[in-house]
Amino acid sequence: MFPSRAVRRPGTWLAVAVALVLAVVLIVHLDRGHPEPGSAAGGAPPSTSATAPPAGQDPAWMRPLRPGEKPPQFVLFSFDGAGSHDHWSRYLALAERVHAHFSGLLSGIYLLTDEQRSRYTGPGHKPGAASIGFGGSAAEVATRVRDLNAAVAAGHQIGTHYNGHFCTGAEPSVGRWTTPGWAGEIGQFSRFVDDAHEHLGLHLSAKDVTGGRTPCLEGNWAQAFPAMRAAGYTFDTSQPSDGVKWPTRLDGIWEFWMPYVQVPALHKKVIMMDYNLWYQLGHAKNDTGQYAQATLETYRGAYRAAFDGNRAPLVIGNHFNDWAGGAFSRAAEGFMGEVCTKPETVCATYAEVTKWMSLQDPAVLDRYRAMPPAQVR
Repeated sequence: MFPSRAVRRPGTWLAVAVALVLAVVLIVHLDRGHPEPGSAAGGAPPSTSATAPPAGQDPAWMRPLRPGEKPPQFVLFSFDGAGSHDHWSRYLALAERVHAHFSGLLSGIYLLTDEQRSRYTGPGHKPGAASIGFGGSAAEVATRVRDLNAAVAAGHQIGTHYNGHFCTGAEPSVGRWTTPGWAGEIGQFSRFVDDAHEHLGLHLSAKDVTGGRTPCLEGNWAQAFPAMRAAGYTFDTSQPSDGVKWPTRLDGIWEFWMPYVQVPALHKKVIMMDYNLWYQLGHAKNDTGQYAQATLETYRGAYRAAFDGNRAPLVIGNHFNDWAGGAFSRAAEGFMGEVCTKPETVCATYAEVTKWMSLQDPAVLDRYRAMPPAQVR
């Protein structure tokens, strides 16, 4: 699929335009391709905070904070598209070893075979048009359903990455959609999920999907949020924030911010997403260089800043991809393997963190929200 490719600092539109023009010409099908084997550090024993609870029971941290107690440092790994079998296999195995939960944000048309593409009509587009590939063969879709079922059974969350991935340049793009357009896109996503639930054995229905991330981090939120609310969505994780910031309720939707942080290797700030880092580190060239190490150091710095500061949940936004020889997948796998075993740290889903926030004294969370966003130094 096309990456979520906003590389902007809020208000810096020239950088956005350059990145968007470049990204429009990238080859699609990236999310369901054939990745290089990644290295997953995950052999360390889990800390008490990360130990999996007995089946059907909430983890020990799912409770109100005690007086004077700090929040856990939540880390939210999330992956756009969520189509690649090889990536599903690797992340599911790694997450089991380190007792982590993560979120796969599914592109709905990955549940349609290539021959079924005419079933999708994006807002303002012709039937069967999309900026990403469809689901491939019936066998590939069946494998994807099995991967999604394994994820659901293991306690991971499936959210939405919507359908056609129409970003700036593929007009009308998501940033230009009206509320009815968003409603149509969400309605089709829901139908694809429910059809797979009924006919393909998917252990997930549309009512289980409570939010996601928009293509390319784009959208007119005044138009998008009403459609999200009408669909029963409770969260979005598309908008950037300067530093690591606590989720904020905007127009009835919890916004889990994409942090804009200092990248030590670049000495400047970048939205902490794999494509954005790839573009800024090497202008999106397939030259691995030091990409994996630079990305891992960025993740570590953001974690330390949040852990030692406001304890805001840290969003690690990624794709199932092979960019730069798999450098960014190796970085994400390595970071998941090391961070999810740390004390006072919980690798969780958006749904789990939302539930945890609902259990807290609002005044306590307001005090943490009033703290400055955590910044990498």
